[in-house]
Amino acid sequence: MTTRRISGELGVTGSMRRMLFPWLVWMCAVVALPAAANVTAGQPAPAFALSDTGGKVISLSDFKGRTVVLEWINPGCPFVQKHYRSANMPTTQKAAADKGVVWLAINSTATSATDYLAPPALASWMQQYQAQVTATLMDADGRVGKAYGARTTPQMVIIDPQGVIRYAGAIDSKPTARVEDIATATNHVNQALGELLTGKPVSVPVTRPYGCSVKYAS
Repeated sequence: MTTRRISGELGVTGSMRRMLFPWLVWMCAVVALPAAANVTAGQPAPAFALSDTGGKVISLSDFKGRTVVLEWINPGCPFVQKHYRSANMPTTQKAAADKGVVWLAINSTATSATDYLAPPALASWMQQYQAQVTATLMDADGRVGKAYGARTTPQMVIIDPQGVIRYAGAIDSKPTARVEDIATATNHVNQALGELLTGKPVSVPVTRPYGCSVKYAS
């Protein structure tokens, strides 16, 4: 269930949405776990190949020699909605793209999950919020998400041109679903990319990701 479905289909009032929002967050299984249980900064990035929302197979190796950002996404998650509806995530994506960075959004939500979006619907959602990604990839069996130890949406990984993970963790420093917290948060992705692309070591290579638990196939 998403806040959008509730307001659009059931006609819930603004005051009722405010009352329901904490319950929605709880239903999304909010977690704050150590970044990347299976891989972390300094380790080689696991290879993968996934189909995008248009059916084209995209491999990490396609971008050898380039900096790559991986973003775990589930549009049904209030934390993901926070960063898209506020334009924070698309703005971060565009800033990366302007610097020649590849950005791959990965949806590891199982097809059996109530908030799973089929490829055309996910592509439409990304377009609606003006996502600036290189590709949106489908990982319904969870193979890639598990290989990277992805536990939350959103969760971020930055891979350098040599194929080494240089950042793993949260999008920013404020682990809440409140849009107003974005203004005072440190954007860890912007910071890490700024350092990496200017030849500096990433000063904060690992943070605790936050958001909704990834709904993996059982």
